[in-house]
This record gives sequence, structure tokens and C-alpha cells, in this order.
Amino acid sequence: MIEENDSIIIASGTTMQSLARQIVPKGNITVVTSALNVAMELIKYPSVEIMQMGGTLRKTSTSVTGKYAENLLHDFYCSKLFLGVDGIDLEYGVSTSSAQEAQLNRIMIDTAQKVVVLADSSKFGRRSFGRICGFEKIDILITDDKVSAGFVESLEKSGVHVVVV
Repeated sequence: MIEENDSIIIASGTTMQSLARQIVPKGNITVVTSALNVAMELIKYPSVEIMQMGGTLRKTSTSVTGKYAENLLHDFYCSKLFLGVDGIDLEYGVSTSSAQEAQLNRIMIDTAQKVVVLADSSKFGRRSFGRICGFEKIDILITDDKVSAGFVESLEKSGVHVVVV
């Protein structure tokens, strides 16, 4: 999903760090990220330009939140956002454990042309403290094969393309 000359946003979380480990760039890409661990995974590639967001450091997620991070995003438009979430609920939408992170995630969504959520099946049927958005803002959801067929069907009826790996 990541193409040469893409400008992408990679949000924070352990799933996003795992994604960063899997990236083998085929040409130049620009990555905007709030996550220090994501930046550290990608720093070894000379063809990856990293735009590290600043702000208040959340030690639990090794990522930043706050006005500095939010304001930086107003100057960019990226092709894709890769977003990890803590909860996926058919009525509530997608959520995370931090209200500040949810706010930053909403701005990331507005900055991206396409929104890709990565979440394992354990996140389904859960609500976390900070609501990020409803499914109308999500283009693609990538999950594992333990997700129920009912969830997949409901998400696809909502317009979300679900990829099961």
C-alpha cells in the first residue's frame, strides 16, 4: 500500500511500530509520525524522510500529543494515514485510550486522502475512552482472520473495505 514518493502518516502504538518494521521502501517516501518508536524503526532507510511531530510525550505510547503536533499537521496533505486503535465498536466507531490522542488522530484523518486502520481481532467489540471517529471516515480496515464474519459484513455495509490477513 506504500508507493514510491508517497507522503504518509503513521500514528502511534505497538501495531504501528510493527508496521514500520515491515516497511521496505521502494524509492523515496516521506513519513509524518507522532511516534518515536516508529521514527526509530525507519531511521535506517536513507530514502525515508521522517517528519517527527513535537509535543507532550506520552510515555505509555512513546508518542506525542498536543497543540504542537496538531498545528504541524495543518501544513500538510498526505496520501495515506495508517492508524492503530484500541477499540472498534459498530455503534461507537473507533477509539483509543487517550482523549488527547483521539483529538490528534482526528486531525490526522483530515490530513490524509485515505485512512487505513490496522487492528487485530481483540479490538473488536470494545470501546475505549477517546472516540476517534465513525466508520464513514475509514477507507480500509486490516485485521487478522479471527475477526467474526458478522463484524466484517457490518463494516463493509458501512463502506469500509476490510482486508483479513
